[in-house]
Amino acid sequence: MYKVFVNDKPIILTDSLKKNNNFRVYLFKDVVVDEILHKLKRGNSKGVNLFCANLERDWKTFKKHFKVVSAAGGLVLNPDNEILFIYRLGIWDLPKGRIEIGETIEETAVREVEEECGVAGLILEKPLITTYHLFFMDDIQQLKITHWFLMKTDFQEKLTPQLEEGITKVVFKNETQVQQAKQNTYANIKLVLDAYKQV
Repeated sequence: MYKVFVNDKPIILTDSLKKNNNFRVYLFKDVVVDEILHKLKRGNSKGVNLFCANLERDWKTFKKHFKVVSAAGGLVLNPDNEILFIYRLGIWDLPKGRIEIGETIEETAVREVEEECGVAGLILEKPLITTYHLFFMDDIQQLKITHWFLMKTDFQEKLTPQLEEGITKVVFKNETQVQQAKQNTYANIKLVLDAYKQV
């Protein structure tokens, strides 16, 4: 299954006949992707299911409609098991960024967390989840594929937000604060937090 978010509304590509939501089901082979996007952006639909006869083949076909951008980021824990958050454009988020030429996804994840948060001493534990979302940049519809990793650090110094990236706060949050942040974050970030809970 692939869950691709459009303004926090999911397009779910699946080869399972079991339905776990109230979204309308379309046959992937019959859909026009631009029409589905229009319905999600302009209509009342909260999400759609696209049933795929061959999930991997149809996923490749789906991706051809977009410029694909690969990124990586981290869910970072301190010794108190608090989670590192960034605050950008009025929304709580986790640090992440685009993969640069010659980098592995692991190298990108560590670099982006260091740059966006001013943190050091990161230990990359393991992969967590991969998320997908669509966005417009320079009038081009792009599909961002973000690879998330669980990380740890015992960094005790002052955190420094990367202001030039629009980040105004960087803070470790405890469980209560994480629950509050979930009220003002993206659907993809909720997936990352849920994946961590299942570790």
